[in-house]
Amino acid sequence: MKTEKLKGTKAHQRYVLSDGTRVPGVTTVLGLLNKPALVKWANNLGLQGIDSSKYVDETAKIGTLAHEMIQNYLGGPIPDFSMYSPEQIDRAENAVLSFYEWERQTGFHMKTSLIEQQMVSETLKFGGTIDWYGFIGNERWLIDIKTSKAVYDEHRIQVSAYWGMMVENGYPLDGARILRVGRTEDEGFDDIVLGSGELDLGYQFFGKLMDVYYTKKELEKYQRRCA
Repeated sequence: MKTEKLKGTKAHQRYVLSDGTRVPGVTTVLGLLNKPALVKWANNLGLQGIDSSKYVDETAKIGTLAHEMIQNYLGGPIPDFSMYSPEQIDRAENAVLSFYEWERQTGFHMKTSLIEQQMVSETLKFGGTIDWYGFIGNERWLIDIKTSKAVYDEHRIQVSAYWGMMVENGYPLDGARILRVGRTEDEGFDDIVLGSGELDLGYQFFGKLMDVYYTKKELEKYQRRCA
């Protein structure tokens, strides 16, 4: 196991093609999607007198630490716990315990090949960071770890984008799954395996989003020139 420490939360990732062109990340492109559940959630927080932006920052730090702790368990670097409060560490540990329970119930033997690996698609011109890739038994799997309360449609499209990007970069894959681990004791976990048909259609859908993303950028440039 590696022993170097991760320094706090992740910086904004930068993805660059082989010719030096900077490209957007998967989550940036998915920002084009309408998210009615997110709007309702933010409204509910507002009714409770909670600042949604501060709440998001707090949960993001907890989620980042949970990722780091799980990835450390699987062979990644040691998190720098000095960057987090005791409460944040305690809540992140709940997610780790959910991961342990998933591992216990499935009986999976995992062998890590990649953790937190950045790569790009030269074809669709986007980048992404893979949570985990490796062997479960004799099969090669992509696992995307979520610490949200539920798995949403955009998560499934996100994993489809990662899957297509990995295939383009020559990584053999037998499957892809989303593992949601809760941040509280009662949230448990969800293990969702995406079938090959969904992955293929999801990647096609993401390709359409890339068209929208780059067309929107061209439109904005045109509007600025004409202003």
